[in-house]
Amino acid sequence: MRPLWLYDHPRRGIRAWGDMVAKFITFEGGEGVGKSTQIRLLAERLRGSGIEVVTTREPGGSPGAEQIRKLLVEGEPGRWTPLSEALLLFAARADHLARTINPARARGAWVISDRFADSTWAYQSGAQGVALDSVKVLRKMVVGADEPDLTLILDMPVEDGLARAMERGGLENRYERMGLPFHARLRQAFLDIAKAEPERCVVIDARGSTDAVAARIYTVVDERLMR
Repeated sequence: MRPLWLYDHPRRGIRAWGDMVAKFITFEGGEGVGKSTQIRLLAERLRGSGIEVVTTREPGGSPGAEQIRKLLVEGEPGRWTPLSEALLLFAARADHLARTINPARARGAWVISDRFADSTWAYQSGAQGVALDSVKVLRKMVVGADEPDLTLILDMPVEDGLARAMERGGLENRYERMGLPFHARLRQAFLDIAKAEPERCVVIDARGSTDAVAARIYTVVDERLMR
């Protein structure tokens, strides 16, 4: 393995390991596709290569954003209008970027987030009907140049994902308890995002063993970010 060292990189004040800028990777997908497990496995493998990795999540990932998370994931499915949800999510995302993601990257750490702005596109626009132009305006305001370097969209049939969610302890949050038509729209929205932004997004088949999915993910990370 080649030696690693830190140096200042001109992009947004972000530092780099060797000739690799500190990367920002996001995992996306519907309910029950296995994002949390795969994030843990990828982080462990990258750390084994000498890279500092910060794992985080949305909604949440910073103290203020975690408070907003409770408002979003708890309660009845119809607690918020889709537009209200989108506004709350971008408020949480602004705090997440300012207090967790950007400080980590500024010191040279790679960041892996369980969901980011594509989830707002998919959940609130694609699946719930908020105008996509409105979501794009909010995204530009809040995210700006801080877009992920790579987005991995874990995909499987809706019924399989919801069955997995049940196996891990029931349909616990209000998104999981929305009906099958909602989840079908959600899956299609993520596939549409991948089609619209192939330079950033890669769809990963999330079916099969945990190790098989992890191998698919690492192959993409290696090819896209490490070579």
